[in-house]
Amino acid sequence: MLIPRFLAPITPSGKRLLKIIIVGAGEVGYHIAGRLAAENKEVVVIDRNPASVKRVADNIDAEAVCASGSSPEVLKKAGIHSADILLAVTDSDETNLVACLMADMISPTTRKFARIREGDYDRFHDLFRDQSPHIEKVINPEIEVVRTIEQLLSVPGAADVSEFAEGRLKFAGFYLHNGNPLIDARLSDLPDIIGSHVLVAAIIRENELIIPQGGHTLNAGDLIYFISEEKNLAPILTAFKHTIKPVKSVMIIGGGRIGARLAQSLEKGPMHVKIIERTDARCRALADMLDRAVVICGEGSDQRLLMEENIREMDAVISATNDEETNILVCLMAQRMGVRKAITRLDKFSYLSLMPAIGIEQVVSPRMSAINSILQHIRKGKVFSVRAITGEQGEIIEAEALETSEIIGKPLRKNFFPKGSLVIGIIRNNAVIIPSGDSVIEPGDRVIIFARRQVVEKIEKILAVKLEFF
Repeated sequence: MLIPRFLAPITPSGKRLLKIIIVGAGEVGYHIAGRLAAENKEVVVIDRNPASVKRVADNIDAEAVCASGSSPEVLKKAGIHSADILLAVTDSDETNLVACLMADMISPTTRKFARIREGDYDRFHDLFRDQSPHIEKVINPEIEVVRTIEQLLSVPGAADVSEFAEGRLKFAGFYLHNGNPLIDARLSDLPDIIGSHVLVAAIIRENELIIPQGGHTLNAGDLIYFISEEKNLAPILTAFKHTIKPVKSVMIIGGGRIGARLAQSLEKGPMHVKIIERTDARCRALADMLDRAVVICGEGSDQRLLMEENIREMDAVISATNDEETNILVCLMAQRMGVRKAITRLDKFSYLSLMPAIGIEQVVSPRMSAINSILQHIRKGKVFSVRAITGEQGEIIEAEALETSEIIGKPLRKNFFPKGSLVIGIIRNNAVIIPSGDSVIEPGDRVIIFARRQVVEKIEKILAVKLEFF
C-alpha cells in the first residue's frame, strides 16, 4: 500500500532536495521524519504496520509505504537508487541490518545509518562500516542514553546537560524555583550577580522556547540554559541553590541493557553502585558481568526494600526499567525519601512535557538520544554533534567554521545569523571562548550554535561549503 503526500523533489531554485528513506515508523522514525520533512527534505517512510503508516501520512508531508523495509523490491519502488540517505530505525536489529544490506547491494552510494541495540553487536560496528553493508554509523541509543545520564550526574542539580570541547564546556539547564534570589533579575545583570562570565542561551517558560536578550527578566518556574566552562560552574550552582558536592553513590532501578551498561560504566570509577533487578536469572547474569556493583534481587518500586537499602543515603537514583509508569513512581518516591537527584527513563515523547508539572526534572530518553545521533550525521556542513532539546523546539549544533562560510571574519554583532539563533560558544586551538558581540569566528573554529527548529535549515546553509569554493 502506498499513501502519497505532496512532495517537492525540486526546489524553486532548481536544486534537488535531499532524499531520505526511513525504514521504521515507530517513535524514532516518526519524529525524525517530521523533523526532516519540515526542513524541506524529500522523505519516504516504510513500515509494515498500517496504523503507523497512516499516522505518518496524516501528519507529515512524506511518502508513506506500508511494506517491509528490508525487501529489495520495496526499496527499489521507494527510490533507493536516488536516495542520499537510508535510515533503518525499526525495533528489530535484524531488520535494520538486512535493510542496509539490501540498500548496499542495490545503491552502494546511498549513505546508510542503522539503529542497533543488542550488546552482542557492539564490537562489530567497525566491521559494519568497513565491509558490507557499509553502515556509515551504527546508532545504539542505549550507549547514548548512558552517556547522557553520566553527564547529568556530573552537574548536580542540572535538569539537562550537554558537553562540548571534551567536557570542558557545559550546556546546562536549571529550573528557577520559588524563593530563588535570581527571580526578576535581568539577564544583563547575571554576570555581576553570579560573579562569572556566563551566557544564557535559552529560557523555557511554560513549555515555550525563548531566545533571550539582555533585557529579559527571569521568572519562577523558568528552565534556564547556560553555556559555561566547567571551571565556572560552581558559582552557577550556588546561585541556583544547588550543592556542589559530587555524586559518589548511585542506586539503579532495573537491570536491563541500559541499567547494566550504566552500572558497568559507573563502577569503573570511585562510584558506589547498587542495582535492583526483580528477576532471579537476570540478577545472576548481572552478578557475573559486574565487578564492584552490589546486585539486589527485588522489586524496585517496593518502598520497604528501598528503605532497607538505605535509599536516603544515596546521592542519586536512576530508574531505568522498561516500564515508564514504574520509572515515574520510583523517582517520585525517591524524591519524597530525600534523594537529591532522581533521573527517570522515558520512551514516550508525549510524557516528556508533563514531567516538570509532577516534580520530575531530570529525564532521559533512549529514543531522543537516537534522534540526536541521527541528526548529527545527516546535517550539512562539518558537524561534530547535534542535540535536540525542549521537546525538539530547539537544536544545538557543534560544527567547524569552514573557510568559505559566510560567518568568517566578521564580529558576531555584524553577522547575519537568522532570527531565532545564537552563537553560544567558540572553541579555538583548544581554548574555550564564551562569545560576545565583538567575537570574530576564524576558519577552523568549532562553533556552537543554538537555534530554533524553524531556522535549522538556514543554519545548515551557512555552515555548508559553497560550491564555488571548488
